[in-house]
Amino acid sequence: MDYIPEQVTTVSQVNEYIKNMFVREYALHNICIRGEISNYSLASSGHLYFTLKDEVSELPCVMYRSALSKVDFQMKSGQSVVVQGSITTYEKKGRYQFQVQKAYNAGKGELYEKYERLKKRLGEEGLFDEARKKSIPLYVRKIGVVTSASGAVIHDICDISKRRNPFVQICLYPAMVQGEGAHRTIIRGIRYFEATDVDVIIIGRGGGSLEDLWEFNEEELAYVIADCEKPIISAVGHETDFSISDFAADLRAATPSEAAELAVFDYEKFLKELRQYEAALHQQMGNKIQTLKLKTAQYTKNLEHLSPTEHIKRQRLRLDSIEVKLKNFMQQRLEKNKHRLALCIEELKGLSPLYKLQAGYVYVEDEKGRQIRTASEVETGQALELTFSDGKVTALAQGKILKE
Repeated sequence: MDYIPEQVTTVSQVNEYIKNMFVREYALHNICIRGEISNYSLASSGHLYFTLKDEVSELPCVMYRSALSKVDFQMKSGQSVVVQGSITTYEKKGRYQFQVQKAYNAGKGELYEKYERLKKRLGEEGLFDEARKKSIPLYVRKIGVVTSASGAVIHDICDISKRRNPFVQICLYPAMVQGEGAHRTIIRGIRYFEATDVDVIIIGRGGGSLEDLWEFNEEELAYVIADCEKPIISAVGHETDFSISDFAADLRAATPSEAAELAVFDYEKFLKELRQYEAALHQQMGNKIQTLKLKTAQYTKNLEHLSPTEHIKRQRLRLDSIEVKLKNFMQQRLEKNKHRLALCIEELKGLSPLYKLQAGYVYVEDEKGRQIRTASEVETGQALELTFSDGKVTALAQGKILKE
């Protein structure tokens, strides 16, 4: 058995000793430090955690809610500040940190200014113009993802994609997403997928400081994204993080999970919409068929009305009606003419010599056949011819007697 010294100190004792060292060291109390904010993180408790850095070193900082409420400017990553406070220790974890009591705005940090200059120049070149951006296909079948193989990004994208549409294929190109030269591996991933049959490309990583995300701010990567023939969704960092890649891409997602939401259509929603369209189509088709049936019935009726057979039938009915009317008219006309004829007959009877002869009258003519109307026309001894209803008699006038 190995020898164990008698004088052994616990971890808590060591941490407590170090804490007391910081407490006794007045040079670490109420000091002002200049640096650039990085890894900005505002906790749900209202406390602010960030890293203060310069060109060489970093210092973890905490600013409690009471102190943060007195700051009169918006603190954010990449900002240059002067903070006032003291070095303290977190005894439980054995870490030291700078507890900020006051903060002063010292302008933007060098890296942030570099970011702003690049963003402005590329924007003026038209690299971010909406007219250059390609639309994301509505129904994708295959998605290429350029990100770390070990990070949470690919898992989040796969989970969201599987939930929304299990038939979409996710292809991973493992790339570096942090550190010097990482943007070159991202470029290789984009060019690889550009030569394949993927419908859309997603590039991204989780949140981090401006330094952590800087590879997505490289100018070379921005040009490759803008020139890519495939539509690209950029999902770099958290919702408040904006990279040059976000502006150059065809679509920016606040998070990798949102990128999957934007790229993959909701299959269940799609089926629901299809069923709604099907029901609406059935209803419209039913209404259309009913309308066409009514029109067909009307056309059939019109065709029957305009057909030669119906026309002949109607003409026959019309002729039958005319025939009946004509018969009635002829019968009425005949009866009327019979009545008029009877009247004419009666009139003729009154004017007919024969009728008068039958009544006992005689028709008198001279020997030359001229009618003798009066006694003054007769000479004594003149031969006369008397016509009776049943024959003629020749006579001589022996004398005449005239009325005075």
